[in-house]
Amino acid sequence: MRIKVCGMKSTQNREQIEQLPVDLLGYIFYAPSRRFVGEHPEAGLFDSAKPKVGVFVDENAFEVMALAKNFGFEYVQLHGKENPKTCGMLKKQGLKIIKAFSVDETFDFTKTAPFEKVSNFFLFDTKTKLHGGSGQKFDWNLLNRYTGHTPFFLSGGITPEDITEIKKIDHPKLTGVDLNSGFEDEPGRKNSEKLKTFIEALNK
Repeated sequence: MRIKVCGMKSTQNREQIEQLPVDLLGYIFYAPSRRFVGEHPEAGLFDSAKPKVGVFVDENAFEVMALAKNFGFEYVQLHGKENPKTCGMLKKQGLKIIKAFSVDETFDFTKTAPFEKVSNFFLFDTKTKLHGGSGQKFDWNLLNRYTGHTPFFLSGGITPEDITEIKKIDHPKLTGVDLNSGFEDEPGRKNSEKLKTFIEALNK
């Protein structure tokens, strides 16, 4: 089970969290988010040996490419209404694509099909007025409606108390979890002990 910790904005906190067995660290480039890295990110924030994910919402593709190159992002997570053409263009530049979808009871999982060939992973998050970081869950039973081929991350309001329910999810394409607001002391600052305990329990 891959572990993605998203919403890093403090260099000191990032250094702390990357000591844990996490696979991906996410950095949000969306100004309305309380976890936005800022116009002038902290010095050293991106100097991580862990694979980095730049998270964008309807950003210009050329801006995404420039930021990915400047900061050494291996992955980009597209969390808005980006189309398959944009995903494909970024993938051709050597970036790995995580395409996010906002899920509620009415979500049609067949909408993921056009993104199959241009995404490395999908991410299923809770549909809210904001893009991510809401702390809200969707009904994880809805995942059974997904019959695609692309592996996915589960996101949306995951907390340390969800370990048992996550372990019950039996879907062949569930590849990892995206951990964010449920493991914070404040927006953008993760609690390493909570993460450590959760990851150990998940891997038992």
